[in-house]
Order: sequence, then structure tokens, then C-alpha cells
Amino acid sequence: MAEIVVLGSANMDLVVRQPRLPEPGETMFGSSFTTVPGGKGLNQAIAAARVDGDVAFLGAVGGDAFGGELRETLAAAGVDTDAIALVERPTGTAHIAVLDGGENAIVVVPDANGVELPLDDVQRAAIRAARYLVVQFERPLPLVAAAVAFARSVGVTTVVTPAPVLPLPDGFLEQVDVLVPNAAEACALAGIDDEADAARALSALVGTVVVTRGARGALVARAGDIVAEVAAHPVTPVDTTGAGDTFTGVLVARLAAGDAEAAALRAAAVAAALATTRAGASTSMPSWAEVESHLR
Repeated sequence: MAEIVVLGSANMDLVVRQPRLPEPGETMFGSSFTTVPGGKGLNQAIAAARVDGDVAFLGAVGGDAFGGELRETLAAAGVDTDAIALVERPTGTAHIAVLDGGENAIVVVPDANGVELPLDDVQRAAIRAARYLVVQFERPLPLVAAAVAFARSVGVTTVVTPAPVLPLPDGFLEQVDVLVPNAAEACALAGIDDEADAARALSALVGTVVVTRGARGALVARAGDIVAEVAAHPVTPVDTTGAGDTFTGVLVARLAAGDAEAAALRAAAVAAALATTRAGASTSMPSWAEVESHLR
């Protein structure tokens, strides 16, 4: 059984590089097309495994070529894939436009990720044996909520990336130990325009809030106050896809490895920055040796 269980999405990312987003009705040329394993859950699982985390992935794929490739990618990264469900829907896809400046725009087609499945005995056993449960909102929310509630009931630390932002059931946030939104997600979730104020408000409900802000680093809030700021690691970005997932995966892996919170946050910031210097999501995530060399 793994120390870190990630319950989340697995997609095949279909990535087009292009100079800008097209106007409505416009046809334009892109400069390249690639397929890259992705999905927030898969990305976080691989990011954690790359920095020596002990990780199991609870996901759902179809019986198509994309599904097989995603399983192989996870296994090659050292992630336990035994509890991935095979469903009668195509594997999920994400259609990603990467602009020349490094920013991206993404449309996700959930397919297998969106199939309504109950939290089964295999998943419960994996969560019970873990120290951390990591979830996002690209799987059906009832499944995510059930997993978080079960994890809390057995003393497992819950880590939530609230993406995409959805209306949450009553009491959900109170079961979250660590909430890791980006600035836009924090503001949307709190209903507050200022990201620092949003972090403060959310931290009155959850254990710890870590708001990622790209090149502006991250804010850490607890019990209604900003308690720390994490500086960004300076790089020249090529593709920001998966940077937030890298941050979360590495943060949890380093906490599980026994790092103090400040050291784990710094490692996560460095790893996320390094991930932006390469194309793709799961293919861009650095190893612990790379992160450690930059920390030194």
C-alpha cells in the first residue's frame, strides 16, 4: 500500500502550439501537435513519484489505446496502477492550446473520468493504508466527496486542488486539511476578488491554504491569516501546462518524506518552475535530483 493516494483524472492531452488564440470563426495555423499523458490526477501522481514519493493512483480509463498508454506512463513513473478502473467509455482527453508566450488554454472532455462510480472496497483499503489523499474535481464530485470524508474518518490527511471550481456540498471544505488552489480558483471559491483576502477567508474553513500565483510565488494561510509567502524560482517559461499539478504533487511527496513545511513548499516552487521550462504536462516534471540541485 502506498503512502500517497491520488484519486483523480487521467487524460490524453492533445497539444497544439500556436501564436495566439483564434478569433471566433477564424482558422489559423499552429506550429506543432503532440499527444502527452495528462489530467490533473495523473499529473499530480507522476510529479509526486518523480521526487521519490510512494504513490498509488485511483482513476478510470477506457479500453482504448489512450487508456493503455496512460497506464503504462503511470507504471513507468513508479506509480501503483492496480486500482485504475476500466470503464465502457473512451479515455478522457484534454485539448490544449499552448501560446508562444507559454500560457495555455484548455478544453477537457471527461469521458471515462466522468463515469459515476462508487467508492469501492479496493479504493477504501488504499486510502485507509495511506498517509495522504490527494484529489481534484475532474472526477464526479460525489466520488471525490466520499473519498475525502472517508479519508478524514480514518485519520488520513486530505489535500484538495479545487479545479475546476464547482459548487461544493455543505461541510466539504471543513474536511480539507490542505487546499491548494491557484489565485483565480481561490477567488472564485471564496467569492472574493483579492487573492490574499480569499486565502484568509478559505483558511478559516480548512486547515491550511496554499494559493499558487505562478511567477509571483505562493501564499500560505492558516486560521484566517497569511502565515508565509513562498518565492517563485526564476525561469523563462516555455509551457505552463501542469505547473500547478507539479507544485501539489511535489509538496505532498516532500511532506510525506518528512520535510518541514517551509522546505516542502520551497521544493514544490522549484519543481513547478522547472516544469514550465519544458513542453507538456507529465513529460515536463523534474526528478528529485534536479530539484535538489536547484535547491542547493
